[in-house]
Amino acid sequence: MSHWKRLASALAALALVMVVGTIGYLLLGFSFLNALFQTVTTVSTVGFREVEPLTRNGQVFTMVLIVLGVGAAFYAFGVIIETFVEGQLNELLGRRRMDRSIAELDGHVVVCGAGRVGRSIGEQVAGSGRGLVVIDADVDAANRCDAPAVVGDATEDAVLRTAGIERASALVAAVESDADNSFIVLSARALNPDLFIVARARSVDSEEKLRRAGADRVVNPQSIGGSRMAAFVLHPNVAEFVDVVMHEGNLEFRLEEVPIHEGSTVAGQTLRDAHVRDRTGALVLALRSADGAFLTNPPPDTVLQAGQVIIAIGTQDELDALGAFVTG
Repeated sequence: MSHWKRLASALAALALVMVVGTIGYLLLGFSFLNALFQTVTTVSTVGFREVEPLTRNGQVFTMVLIVLGVGAAFYAFGVIIETFVEGQLNELLGRRRMDRSIAELDGHVVVCGAGRVGRSIGEQVAGSGRGLVVIDADVDAANRCDAPAVVGDATEDAVLRTAGIERASALVAAVESDADNSFIVLSARALNPDLFIVARARSVDSEEKLRRAGADRVVNPQSIGGSRMAAFVLHPNVAEFVDVVMHEGNLEFRLEEVPIHEGSTVAGQTLRDAHVRDRTGALVLALRSADGAFLTNPPPDTVLQAGQVIIAIGTQDELDALGAFVTG
């Protein structure tokens, strides 16, 4: 039985004793006020004098009421104390467990804002297997997230540090206010210069400001949503394919990005010489150079270079093989 059910049962038993005691004294000839007063003083063990003389039957009834009433009162009091103390203790222990789990994370993603957008982002990140920490000033919103959560103002450095911002690999600023998102981006960039930051913008005017504040990417959900809906109207099959591959998981194929680091076995080789498709099964769709330029459908004589990112499609096994092959 939960603490709340036990508490409700204890209070109900105490109330029942009070009702029975009052009715008993009424039957013994007491007025209603005197009957209620005699019951309260008896159950609470205050020990005032009897408000009316007690007959032999009244004395027997009072003794029974003392045994039952005092027992019910002490039980209810004990359950109240237990519920309060254990609730506080569980909260403290839960907070400590949460802090330990966050302290063990490295290379995780910090999502600021547990609203509809933030929860959707968190579900996608957690589904990919990446570590996740959510920050929100609303306790209920933070607790609804199935991930370690920090309750507080994400614009404050101390709150970001509690979320392990120095060890994080990415941050998403997705609170409701563009101004707050700007402060979050500024603070996070100062605390972790290598952090990859994605910021949410509610207005077009705020997008450039967020980039100047230090965001690597700025996303306007309304604009993205409109473009996606238009794509379903204009190119339904293409949009459906991309949507399934990127989000739904109904197909075995996935899109993945694989960076080419210094010392990679494929650095300096052409796509033809590297035999990426033959050795891994993954299909290279594009290459992105260090300056951000994309080369789509690269020809076989394209030289792979350190600093580039391979964007490929394939099954999970093929993409895992590609990652292992590129990293050498």
